[in-house]
Amino acid sequence: MVENQQQQTLDSRGRPLRDLRISVTDRCNFRCPYCMPKAAFGPGFEFLPRSQILSFEEITRLAKIFHSLGMRKIRLSGGEPLLRADLPRLVSWLSELPDIEIALTTNGSLLAEHARALAEAGLSRVTVSLDSLDEATFSELSDVAVPMHLVLEGIEAAIAAGLTPVKLNAVIKRGSNDNELLEFARRFKGTGLIARFIEYMDVGTTNGWRLDEVVSGAEIVNRIGTELPIEPVAPTHRGEVAKRWRYLDGGGEFGVITSVTQPFCGDCTRARISADGKLYTCLFAHSGIDLRAPLRQEASDGQLQQLIEGVWQRRDDRYSEIRSEATSSPSESTPDKPPDKIEMSYIGG
Repeated sequence: MVENQQQQTLDSRGRPLRDLRISVTDRCNFRCPYCMPKAAFGPGFEFLPRSQILSFEEITRLAKIFHSLGMRKIRLSGGEPLLRADLPRLVSWLSELPDIEIALTTNGSLLAEHARALAEAGLSRVTVSLDSLDEATFSELSDVAVPMHLVLEGIEAAIAAGLTPVKLNAVIKRGSNDNELLEFARRFKGTGLIARFIEYMDVGTTNGWRLDEVVSGAEIVNRIGTELPIEPVAPTHRGEVAKRWRYLDGGGEFGVITSVTQPFCGDCTRARISADGKLYTCLFAHSGIDLRAPLRQEASDGQLQQLIEGVWQRRDDRYSEIRSEATSSPSESTPDKPPDKIEMSYIGG
């Protein structure tokens, strides 16, 4: 749907504010090494106290303001969002916004229990993180004693509840799970599920990211395409994250997210709110703008709108493009950057 100019808020590079990713909790029941490695998030790590986390009322108020600035898609994330109690209530409030799509990203382990209620509350669809189809590798990558069958049951529950198309996100890391690319493609081809392969990204500072562990999108496509004939699919809208490919025999499609080797900063339309109410304009940001304080100091909607609009209009982020310009070969290090980039578990993916 094409919005009129009055419903668009553009940043300094002409990118509209269209998508809002909201972290509803900083907690997770997995310890994936690229997101919440146990070395940094193990015993003794202190998560945010409840008093510092935005309430559903505060989240809904902010969402309404973002909506007035042109936002039309909300994605709820975490941490693991299904750890937040009574999440369908928040979904039902958000779904009252006109012309809105509400999605959820989850590790799927609790999805079977909540899928029906979320769908009834107005959730549009879900994306499930699933980095391996091998039980041992899945256990290693999640680094907790959560059996994979719970995730698979959650996917089936989402389908049964009508939260489709269900997308499956797999972060591909060389030497870890890249040997499963064809198995992923064959497993979900023809099922209506959409696998999306994500280049291993340097989000945060605790995951020990190395460029030579990245499997490029081009390599992913080549590996699958040599076995299963495919063709590219044109994007459906500006800001579409995944490059899409469809199987020539009609078996559906898969996506590849290439923020390392083929950055899409130029079309990024996403803002992010952390669980404690900070606004971030890039996944790779190292600082955010506090929205919780003015919320709780009784700022008016107009004052909050002016604050948010100003932050977006000044936005100039293009971290992935800068990183790619500075890393011309796998042997080189990442470009100079602040040492305190926000962790993915704090801001959502």
